[in-house]
Amino acid sequence: MANERRLGTGLKALLDRVGGNYSSEPEVVNISGARTVPSHNKINTAKIGANPFQPRKVFDDASLEELANSLQTHGLLQPITVRQVGEYYQIIAGERRFRAALGLGWSEISAQILEKDDRQMAELALTENIQRKDLNAIEKAVSFANYLETYGGTHEELAKRLEIDRSTVTNLLRLLKLPQQLQDAVCQEQLSPGHVRSLLKLPEQEQIDVAAKIQVEDWSVRETEKFVQELSRVGETENPKNPDQTWNLIGKDGKTRAVVPQSEQVQQLEQNFRQCLGGMKVKLTQTNDKGKGKLVIAFANHAEFEEVYATICGVQRAVS
Repeated sequence: MANERRLGTGLKALLDRVGGNYSSEPEVVNISGARTVPSHNKINTAKIGANPFQPRKVFDDASLEELANSLQTHGLLQPITVRQVGEYYQIIAGERRFRAALGLGWSEISAQILEKDDRQMAELALTENIQRKDLNAIEKAVSFANYLETYGGTHEELAKRLEIDRSTVTNLLRLLKLPQQLQDAVCQEQLSPGHVRSLLKLPEQEQIDVAAKIQVEDWSVRETEKFVQELSRVGETENPKNPDQTWNLIGKDGKTRAVVPQSEQVQQLEQNFRQCLGGMKVKLTQTNDKGKGKLVIAFANHAEFEEVYATICGVQRAVS
């Protein structure tokens, strides 16, 4: 059955590593009709609660209904896994199966009981969910951040414990630097992680503005990346393969002009302008070796414009 998935290799390896002795063998009916069942317990569903470290916050109703239909037709082929906390139990693996069983009105469910501490529970929950396509990137990122805040460690160390690439951890955590409304857009599948990762290079307001363009104009990730690159350069500039050669700058009039690569002195001047203007985006372009060039200052609102005006002109502008 499509929705009655076995544990991924990462979760099974982690269960084995922390002493789970997990058996993924389903119930088998032999020729005589006798049933051979792995060692597990029937537990009252009223005594079972979710894993407190579960990164999944949203469960798709249609998917759960499909899984419930499978359980009703074929039964539970793989017991859920729980730990005991006093007189109650917390799910380690199998919350979707448990929720589907509740939907069918089951009063008890087959479960394997393991002894796990909080850190192991957190790691098991992360490992079970990290490969699922229906768990959104922000949920994964938040769970990583919560784990690192609670237990410490580096991105590399967490990746090793979960048996995934370090880049997976780092790229997901970077998404939490986005404005909340863009994180919400990822959760609601209005924007993909690839789209919003491209926006991280921009100031917050530009991230929001460009995100709106992406949705209205239905840009691909590649189109978004290209636009952000152009926006960051304040002009469609191609980096030279040889730093001694000139660049090609395409102006708004469509004409191509030779541009001298930015020197360390120009870079420092840009930085000085940014500091003077309170961190605003500044682009200083030198178009030839005689000192000709262009200074572009980007402002996001009226207040920033007034700040630029006052800094350059030395006086506050009279606004009617």
